[in-house]
Amino acid sequence: MTVSKPSLDIKPLSVPVGSGVNFGAEVYNIDIENLSDDDFEQLKTALYQKQVLVLKNQEGLSPKAQFELTNRFDPGADTYGHGKTLDAKRSVLHPDLKTIPHQSQVQVIGNGFFTEYEGLQNITLKHPHHRKFHKHPIPDAEDVDFTRFFRWHIDAALYDLDPPRVTSLMAVCVPHGRRQTLRYDDGTGDELDVSLGTTAFVSGENMYNILSDADKEFVRTSKVEYAPHPYIWMTNARSLPDGLGMYSDNLELPDSDLPPIDPAKIKILPMCWKNPLTGALALQIHPSAIRKIHLHTGAVIDDLAKVRRIVHRLQRPAIAPPMVYPHDWREGDLVLFHNRGVLHSVVGAFAPDEKRLMRQCNMAGSEPVEGPDL
Repeated sequence: MTVSKPSLDIKPLSVPVGSGVNFGAEVYNIDIENLSDDDFEQLKTALYQKQVLVLKNQEGLSPKAQFELTNRFDPGADTYGHGKTLDAKRSVLHPDLKTIPHQSQVQVIGNGFFTEYEGLQNITLKHPHHRKFHKHPIPDAEDVDFTRFFRWHIDAALYDLDPPRVTSLMAVCVPHGRRQTLRYDDGTGDELDVSLGTTAFVSGENMYNILSDADKEFVRTSKVEYAPHPYIWMTNARSLPDGLGMYSDNLELPDSDLPPIDPAKIKILPMCWKNPLTGALALQIHPSAIRKIHLHTGAVIDDLAKVRRIVHRLQRPAIAPPMVYPHDWREGDLVLFHNRGVLHSVVGAFAPDEKRLMRQCNMAGSEPVEGPDL
């Protein structure tokens, strides 16, 4: 007698009363190493409907299996989402990630010293701290109790390569117990109670849906041009306190100081990206990497300070505290997120002896993002 395995157990995220978080789900009873085609289709449907999936109890999942699952969402993708840009010592991404030698699409991030992990020897991981990126950091005396969004972003090279469809994050070792108050420090008084080292998510679909009709028309018909080699270009610039874009102090590197630029590789992308399953539109802009706005009339807004003000005004309502899902990591959590439908941010200020080890995997998209039907 053949006993069929039960289908995946998918439950909506538990969120506080009054929360505006209407996305996300937890997934139980999933065997990633032996995932049937039917179960994968159920998982894929859930991801595009819910945007963020927390696959519970995945302790022991290998980097190879993590890569294979992530790759299954885009089988034509075979290059890490940032390509070789991590090799550039000036990139703001360079200090934060280390590549697993036997699985080059999977990166290790975290905090603390580890003698060995998956072929990496004697590694010191440093959790990104907002003082390295923000213009006005929280004073050191308050650093243990308070924190910020480090940088709201989409996982994407934004030069040459297309944005990944899906990113996976695996919690191998995480601290427990300590919480921090996340401050926006933008004059609103907004704060958010978070666990140490949370990853914060917001829905790009919510970001679009709460706009006025006029703003919806603007974002549906406009495009964003990103800086070439953006993570090198922004290396001297500093972030706003809410992590949603940059101050305009003319600190960006000139083109002459960047690696060689191929104009054909500069990305000009729609402001809104279409969900491949539902057709819903998400406002998907990486605010730190923007350089110009292309209007439907053919005109181009190239005043960087103005471009940043416009984008911040459009995005800020959707990162208000009720709209943010700050994931409370547990060891064995594997989070899959629809990278073309959410923005996310690193959060947290770690003490030197607080250890954290995570694995990240994404591949540059095999096809460009799809914008609105015009």
